[in-house]
Amino acid sequence: MSEEQRRRQYSEKQEKQEKEEEKQEKSWDEKWRRDPLNAAAWALILIWGGLVLLASNIGVLRWVELLEAWPLFFLGAGIILLLEAAIRLVVPTYRGPVIGNVVLALIFLGIASGGLINWGLIWAFVLIAIGVAILLRGLFFRRE
Repeated sequence: MSEEQRRRQYSEKQEKQEKEEEKQEKSWDEKWRRDPLNAAAWALILIWGGLVLLASNIGVLRWVELLEAWPLFFLGAGIILLLEAAIRLVVPTYRGPVIGNVVLALIFLGIASGGLINWGLIWAFVLIAIGVAILLRGLFFRRE
């Protein structure tokens, strides 16, 4: 093998390695552009959490006896995740997998409502709903 062939081969290997590294190193900006709906949903969850904690600290939540900060946070986060899943199902541009968000939303809603109702009853329904969602996904959305 001549020196020029070795250099060319080394250069090709280097190019492949650089391309592989570029694929692995996605910046936050690239991820945001690729899936702005997910980033917006998590930003809304953080904003909601901040608003709930602020309301709790200044005493707004004391006026309503049933409202506590953490269950209210989980209720809002669950609703935001369900809205994201609904948008993914309805809007073709943002179509994508929703089962993870639905499962997490059900868990958040279960945590939120656990203070009002018997925990065993809530978690039974949450587990049933998660199982049904996974079963429906397996039956109707097969990968090719």
